[in-house]
Amino acid sequence: MKKNMITGSKLWSIAMITSLLAACSSPATTSTTANAATSTTGTTKTVSVSEQTSVKYADLVSLDADDTNISWSEADSTAIKLNGTTATVTGSGAKAANGSVTISEAGTYVLSGELTDGQIVVNVADKGTVHLVLNGATIHDNDSAAIYIQKAGKAVITLEKGTKNTVSDGKTYVYADATTDEPDAAIFSKADLTFNGAGQLTVTGNYNEGITSKDDLKIISGNIRVKAADDGIKGKDMVAIQAGTITIEAEGDGIKSTNDTDTTKGYVAIAGGSFDIQSGNDGIQAETALVTDGGTYNIVTGGGSANAPAKVEEGPFGGGGGWGGGTPPTDMGTPPDGEPPADMPEMPNNSGTNAGANTNGAAASNSANTTTTTTTDNNADADTATTATESTSAKALKAGTDLTVNGGTYTIDSMDDSLHSNNNVTVNDGTFNIESGDDGIHADQALTINGGTITIAKSYEGLEGAIITLNDGDVDVTASDDGVNAAGGETETATNTAASTDSATTATDAATTSNISVTETTGTTSTTDQASQGTAANQQGRGPGGMGAVSNNEFHINGGSLTVNAGGDGLDSNGSINMTGGTVIVNGPTDSGNGALDYDGTFEISGGYLVAAGSSGMAQGTSDASTQNTIVMTFPATQKAGTLVHVQDSEGNNILTFAPAKDYQTVVVSSPDLVKDGSYVIYSGGTSTGKAVDGLYTGGTYSGGTQVVAFQSTSNVTWVNESGVTTANTGMGGPRGGGGQGGFGGGRNRSQSGTTTDTTGTTDSAK
Repeated sequence: MKKNMITGSKLWSIAMITSLLAACSSPATTSTTANAATSTTGTTKTVSVSEQTSVKYADLVSLDADDTNISWSEADSTAIKLNGTTATVTGSGAKAANGSVTISEAGTYVLSGELTDGQIVVNVADKGTVHLVLNGATIHDNDSAAIYIQKAGKAVITLEKGTKNTVSDGKTYVYADATTDEPDAAIFSKADLTFNGAGQLTVTGNYNEGITSKDDLKIISGNIRVKAADDGIKGKDMVAIQAGTITIEAEGDGIKSTNDTDTTKGYVAIAGGSFDIQSGNDGIQAETALVTDGGTYNIVTGGGSANAPAKVEEGPFGGGGGWGGGTPPTDMGTPPDGEPPADMPEMPNNSGTNAGANTNGAAASNSANTTTTTTTDNNADADTATTATESTSAKALKAGTDLTVNGGTYTIDSMDDSLHSNNNVTVNDGTFNIESGDDGIHADQALTINGGTITIAKSYEGLEGAIITLNDGDVDVTASDDGVNAAGGETETATNTAASTDSATTATDAATTSNISVTETTGTTSTTDQASQGTAANQQGRGPGGMGAVSNNEFHINGGSLTVNAGGDGLDSNGSINMTGGTVIVNGPTDSGNGALDYDGTFEISGGYLVAAGSSGMAQGTSDASTQNTIVMTFPATQKAGTLVHVQDSEGNNILTFAPAKDYQTVVVSSPDLVKDGSYVIYSGGTSTGKAVDGLYTGGTYSGGTQVVAFQSTSNVTWVNESGVTTANTGMGGPRGGGGQGGFGGGRNRSQSGTTTDTTGTTDSAK
């Protein structure tokens, strides 16, 4: 039958524009998790979240006998032999005509040979299961889908072991009329679609997409290679992958689910397999939940992190700064295991500009493919603002609601965030090697790490979320801006000039797909000027005169290890930081516009080991309310990268031997071995015979250093310089020398904790 020659247009572009407009006007959601110690309050609503972080593939996906059935016999099947533009059918249930084959009955159909311009159509009125066996078949249609499942209860495509199969379409489709826009993929199904078997399948979607199902799409096994003009593999209600080897080269998204009307659907669940994905947009995107239990992933999005748009920052007094594309500064050195390295170049530091400032406090989600966003940070260092133009959403793993990783090995080079959720991210296990043009791991709400080995070798910001919790695991972050940034979510903000009222209600049913129970109330929030903010004794003022409010953002460290190398703030929270265990090593900024530690509320430490080195202008220690003691040492001059700093008690016991990776002037150390009223000596330089991991030495013997100061601690947080115990850094951001305060350096006025009055101690320059 001759096809009506009406060329179809891609009507989805209209829907995309509509979704962008909706995204710009939709309110944000707020949530906290059971891992967070404090619930979010003081916003337009209170949301209580009970999160089951162990949600797995099996919790979301069920298989029936048809999904796993790969058996067939000649006696019980219909043979379809393809030959050029014709086909021969042996058996019942199918007819060949005009270069196409139409299957009208449930059953098993075995396809072999080559169809150069024709279509396999499945149209089964009784909604039965159609089992297609590709037994060395090549199918191409010049102007429509090569395999089109119009109607069936389910379609199962088996890739016969030992065979190579190819399915492709043309670059232009012909539709019945101008209102029709389906099919639009080389393999297109309006019914549930399952792939299984041990053979190979190569799909080329020249017109639009490679493989699409308007219902469930399951891959049980097989070697599947997809190349697509837009999305590679797409399922509406779900994409479930149990195993297989999957290679995707897509101009759009690699793998995606699209159901945005039913919150119990639209998810992607992966049990295992091998994935090699190169996508122009997102690598794996779920409209709702994304769950991965295991597998090996090699994902490159948007051409990689090198293609990320530059982050353009504007400081409080004008001017630009910052680094583009998440590229680390040139002096992101590695900690030496002995002698100091050669001199390194200075960190970029623009005059009047907070070059590495945090500007992502809004932590806004980006589910659209083309956006231009302007965000203002609650924690904007000296009220910086950022305008970022994003040409595409090119995240590696992206979830509309929750992203849960239970295991697997991930090698990611993403133009955009590497792991991203518009709600929560939970990492229970897995090995990650990440290079990101934006955030390494981003959650609009809660980011929880319960295990795994995470190496973020390149990022703009390493970890970002409204509430961040590290319970276990090994995390190593390199960031051109903040290493860890607890910011965003729906939290209270303050402005200098006006008060505003915002009433909002937000549906949160989407959380149900990952066993999250949400209860919310609506209300009204009025923002206030700075005069009513930050009056608590230990809260830190933001900007000159304390120009920002303390938010409800939180960073909890309960275990594991965290190493940070940051061009901006090392650990940054728009609210508070709480540490009860684990080991944290921070190589912070070299410019005075940022700090190794940066928080607006309190930093209470009751356990674990903390060392943070960086510039002195914005230095903060821990809070007086801490039950574990801290020393904050400010050197009289900047120390070169790799120069050991050594702290020991009066009996010669090692408290700290550390070789910072970059130039530094302030070092913060908190250890269970520090005691109130203890006597300590700080040395600079020298060598150690101990073992160094990330610059922190354990064991061995320290020798050869120069004594800087000997002193007795006087409070939970003791600030010292070369003259002895001194007061906390309360200047405007300029580096301090000899205990004096710096000048107007573009920083913020802080009311520091751990303040003492007397200056005592001895200095010995020739140990």
